[in-house]
Amino acid sequence: MRRSVTFTSLLATLLLLLACEQRPADKPLQYSSAPAASQLPVYRLVPHPLYTPQKLSETFQPLVDHLNRQLSGARIELEASRDYQAYEQKFRAREAEFLMPNPWQTIEAMKVGYHVIAMWGDAEDFKGIFIVRKDSGIEKPTDLKGKVVSYPSPTALAAAIMPQYFLHTSGIDVNKDIENIYVGSQESSIMNAYLGQSAAGATWPPPWRMFQKQHPTEAAQLKMIWETPTLINNSVMARDDVPEAVRQTVRQTLLDLPKTPEGQKILAGMETARFHPSDDASYDIVRKYVARFENEVRPVERK
Repeated sequence: MRRSVTFTSLLATLLLLLACEQRPADKPLQYSSAPAASQLPVYRLVPHPLYTPQKLSETFQPLVDHLNRQLSGARIELEASRDYQAYEQKFRAREAEFLMPNPWQTIEAMKVGYHVIAMWGDAEDFKGIFIVRKDSGIEKPTDLKGKVVSYPSPTALAAAIMPQYFLHTSGIDVNKDIENIYVGSQESSIMNAYLGQSAAGATWPPPWRMFQKQHPTEAAQLKMIWETPTLINNSVMARDDVPEAVRQTVRQTLLDLPKTPEGQKILAGMETARFHPSDDASYDIVRKYVARFENEVRPVERK
């Protein structure tokens, strides 16, 4: 009996020793001067939906990656919106820390505590344009009477408000002479013209340039027929509770993009020449323009 107990104890000890020998070696401790990414404060950057969510993500993610390489102690995440209305709900609820809105959205976002830190693109590039099929027979604005015109959204400044004011000053009663349809995105507005669902599609230069690159077959059957006068371009805004150091790093990184090959590549992918210094006061011209439009044409937002 005693021999059986001794053998059992010996066997248990041997198995324990073997188990200890097979235990994986402890991993060495890792030290870092910065907290893990999951511990960093996250700031959302939300461009207005000038493209579909997927295309917008593809276009702006390189910019976000570049911003994150310049930031220390914080991280930026890109967020897309399904349409203009969803985007406008987000900033009115102060859901995002950084915005890239159109000029009308810029003056609206100021009302809830956002402030301009840069202008996104050259002012000369901010204008409405009309796209028609080459075989449409449309030659002058009054040829649109009785026809359909497509736009991304009623609040799209360059791609709806400015084109409608252009038509207004060209002798068209926008509310009676034509049928206005709002189709959700810049590309959809162009595609409506291509498919013949609208006689003309309103948009603005960057989406039209991108459409020509990505859909050359369809673009070959289209042409830009008119353009509006220019206005100040889209903005970049920071919410009023973003730390000053983060705000300034983002601003300076945007302004410095043209100085490096990497930055130039990012700008080219966005169809943007550069970012410019700007502030809230720069957008006073938009308030005056919108007031004139609402007085003469229609309310910007449909109630």
